[in-house]
Amino acid sequence: MAQAGPSFFPTTALDHAFAGIGAGTVAVLCMQPLDLLKVKYQVSTSSPKGGLGRAIWLSLKEIKDRQGWKGLYRGVGTNIAGNASSWGFYFLFYNMLKKRASGDDPSYRMSAGQYLLCSAEASAVTAVMTNPIWVVKVRMFTTQADSPTAYRNLWRADGLSAIVKTEGLTGLWRGTTLALVGVGNGALQFMAYEKMKQWGFDRKRASYAKAGKEYGAGDDKLSNTAYTVMSGASKLFALTATYPYQVVRSRIQNNATAHLYPTIPACISRTFREEGFRGFYRGLGANLVRVLPGTCVTFVVYENLAWFLRTTAARREREKGS
Repeated sequence: MAQAGPSFFPTTALDHAFAGIGAGTVAVLCMQPLDLLKVKYQVSTSSPKGGLGRAIWLSLKEIKDRQGWKGLYRGVGTNIAGNASSWGFYFLFYNMLKKRASGDDPSYRMSAGQYLLCSAEASAVTAVMTNPIWVVKVRMFTTQADSPTAYRNLWRADGLSAIVKTEGLTGLWRGTTLALVGVGNGALQFMAYEKMKQWGFDRKRASYAKAGKEYGAGDDKLSNTAYTVMSGASKLFALTATYPYQVVRSRIQNNATAHLYPTIPACISRTFREEGFRGFYRGLGANLVRVLPGTCVTFVVYENLAWFLRTTAARREREKGS
């Protein structure tokens, strides 16, 4: 359990929200081309030719040849808006819920079930709030930039307003039910991640005690390697368990295939009938290639930003008292 202390912003929850926004932005800038490819694979009904590595390389090369380097970063603004706001809202709500569950006691050790519940609640609220952004993102990623029906930006006539005009407000929350089903992904991931962090801090404190060293607020941080391994392992566990809903969600939200997958049951039935069980894991390889590094980047940046804000606030308090 991280030690309690002064916050950089008015509350510690806002500190974590800021760290989440920064982490989401950095992750998108690093992983945008593979994220674009992941969505294209998810909505596709044919398997990529050749091995995974070759298929990813050829797909990225095709996009670059047809649309230039700009094509690999098409929709990056929308993706940043979605990821930054999602991680910001998520960490804001998640830390508020953890604070309530622990009674604001820094020595309180939350159980795996409590982590699971707090994460699921934070994920559900975030999913509902940000779903319109993800609808636009999927459509931007799956339409040609020069098409008259292309979605080119988030806010203007060929973005959110186009969906409202043609489908009504309900179109902005297309796939929300699946997004809520998908909160299990984040809940499982954070449950595993938090318990691994708990174990890591226990080992660090024990090593300090054994060496006769004092464990201070500035020591309340694990190594970047530890955060990388823990975030990667927890994401792999959660993604394998919950990936099928992402495929169904992408197909439901893709406007070009709405006639094939008009409802969730119809999408599940058609996918299984035509592609079998493997159809629900379409794009998993590309997703792992993109998501695992992206997750590691997100959590390493988040943990370092949160630690920086925490230690800066503590230093500021010491300077005030001196």
